[in-house]
Amino acid sequence: MSRKNALAAAVAAALTLGTVTVLATQSTAAASSTARPGAGFKAVSADVRAEALRTADREAAAVAKSLGFGADERLVAKDVLLDTDGARHVRYDRTYRGLPVIGGDLVVHYDSNGKATGSDQAHPGAIKVAGTTPKLSASDASAAAVRHAKHVKNAKAGASDGSTLVVYAVGKVPLLAYRATVTGDGEAGAASREAVILDAASGAPLDQYELHQGVTGTGNGVTAGQVSIETTQTGSGYTLTDASHGGTVVYDSYNSSQSNPKQNARAFTKSTNSWGTGTTSSRESAAVDASYGLAKTWDFYKNTFNRSGIRNDGRGAPAYVHVDTGLLNAFYDDSCFCMSFGDGSSQNGNTPVTALDVAGHEMSHGVTAATANLNYSGESGGLNEATSDIFGTMVEFYADNANDPGDYFIGEKLNMSAGSLRRMDNPASDGSSLGCWTSGAGSVDVHYSSGIGNHFFYLAAEGTGAKTIGGRAHNGTTCNNDTFTGIGRDKAAAVWYRALTTYMTSTTNYASARTATLNAASDLYGANSQERYLISKAWAAVSVGTALPDPGNGTPTPTPTSSPTGSPSPSPSGSPSPSGNALTNGGFEQGTAGWTQSADDITSSTLQPAHGGSWYAAMMGYGTNATESLSQSNIAVPSSGSPKLTFWLKVSTQESGYTAYDTLKVNVNGTTLATYSNANASAGYVQKTVDLSAYKGRSVKLEFAGTEDTYLTTIFLVDDVAIG
Repeated sequence: MSRKNALAAAVAAALTLGTVTVLATQSTAAASSTARPGAGFKAVSADVRAEALRTADREAAAVAKSLGFGADERLVAKDVLLDTDGARHVRYDRTYRGLPVIGGDLVVHYDSNGKATGSDQAHPGAIKVAGTTPKLSASDASAAAVRHAKHVKNAKAGASDGSTLVVYAVGKVPLLAYRATVTGDGEAGAASREAVILDAASGAPLDQYELHQGVTGTGNGVTAGQVSIETTQTGSGYTLTDASHGGTVVYDSYNSSQSNPKQNARAFTKSTNSWGTGTTSSRESAAVDASYGLAKTWDFYKNTFNRSGIRNDGRGAPAYVHVDTGLLNAFYDDSCFCMSFGDGSSQNGNTPVTALDVAGHEMSHGVTAATANLNYSGESGGLNEATSDIFGTMVEFYADNANDPGDYFIGEKLNMSAGSLRRMDNPASDGSSLGCWTSGAGSVDVHYSSGIGNHFFYLAAEGTGAKTIGGRAHNGTTCNNDTFTGIGRDKAAAVWYRALTTYMTSTTNYASARTATLNAASDLYGANSQERYLISKAWAAVSVGTALPDPGNGTPTPTPTSSPTGSPSPSPSGSPSPSGNALTNGGFEQGTAGWTQSADDITSSTLQPAHGGSWYAAMMGYGTNATESLSQSNIAVPSSGSPKLTFWLKVSTQESGYTAYDTLKVNVNGTTLATYSNANASAGYVQKTVDLSAYKGRSVKLEFAGTEDTYLTTIFLVDDVAIG
């Protein structure tokens, strides 16, 4: 069927449903039909998703108990994702005595047989606070929030938001806190909003972040060119209501304030079905761009990842154009489940903020809020912004619009003096963004620390070297002078989406994001795939971790695996202890036999993976000052050859960077022979070897000694220990 006839058929079919595919003032090239890799998820109807959520809620109490949570804690199912192989991933929010817990979210993974295979927790373990009666009143908290606000000037307490009691569990020691909202002059204009988290006892600030998660800049008004948009026919005409994309409605805000964009809002209506003039003289032109961009973003998520809208429930979010006056911003606000687009200012010729990658960026903030809900501060805030840049860019490639071809420049159609807002291939080119991770990344504005994630994604997708993409020159340089090829942007996007929705939590930092993407690559392409190896290379190239050993299998292979946790699969034999093992029960398959432990470390819990068999030792993970030991005495070290200790170690941590805050030491007869730490974080088990030649023919005591500091957790998993 010709493209013209196909369009006519589509219009006829749409009319029977009360919607019409119309041509605005310009026309786009057809979207690319190139197959894109999925993320292992299958499409589900709203009814199936609702029943899955009800099932998750019924399971919540048992899940909380199995994870060791306290009697005051409750889990509330937020989302359920189903893999094509039957695996299930349930995301929960947590409450404590009825109060919401910031940093209490988690994801529990189940295999196709319904067996729990692991979990990812923003705050591992139980939460406990001294009490839920604050020393500070709500009004005093609001006043303190005004004093401590740092993202807005001339701050004042929010008129309607007030101060709400919460439990703040982002650090190792949970605290009773207030979440307050202030408004003032900021990056988003005179009505900028900022959240301030305060200690409910002292009023000391614990965290602050902007509530408008948007791109600072402006659109070009008619950047999309001539495009088809979906409208709805009424008795007397048409409205900008897109029934094909969850009933998304684009409203004219008529310069309502950012805090209440619907205050003066009116629906766009007219008797004819032709919208906009391609210039800012028509208020419809910005609406055409917004409608087109949001529809393309919806289609990208639906056709690439089987995701139906922001919350995966088939419901579209309202969008408002012409918000405020002189607003150089666009943003998503989860509190109203809506998106707002400003008209720009004299700084950029008063051009609206409605470009395609802006729409993709803002709608992706909603997807992040509905999934990992990455905190909008510190390194997790940088990841939040990077996620929107990544998927806003992917929407541009997906749309395949000749007027706005895909590239890795953010906001290149926004009429900015610098030519764009950000560059993913070279983030530092703007003089502010970070292209390489540093220990101070968490204290940098999230729009600038996002450069680390953007740079990683570009290198993972495109590799190193100079190339032209979308008619623009790109150059993939690295922080370690490495050179390598990429896995392709579609595969890189699949890895990032699965990591975001399946493994990341609200407190994920860059080190944890590396682990999450390695798990995701393992799920999609295999634990020993070239894709997973190149993902590790891309992280090392932005100074996050080191590259994995090259699996030596040449070019990336697209065949995904069905492993839901991303941990390396055990060998068919269950990885038995090597022959001649001088240790008793080195694989822990006989429980505690032969071992002395200071805590209940030896376990067969399915919420963490074993390397071989079903049993393993899980040490530390308290999130506070703690020590532990696991030991075995009277071990006869062989008297010939080159005796050695071998074991498999998996390290999961909330710490960032490569300073050793939490450690696991290997002691033999009281002497430390090896030390591992949070800096050794790994996606799966890694074999370790310790030379025991100095102890030939002697009887020794082997001890694993763990130490954790007062802030953020590290868990050391030990399995298949052998001396021979």
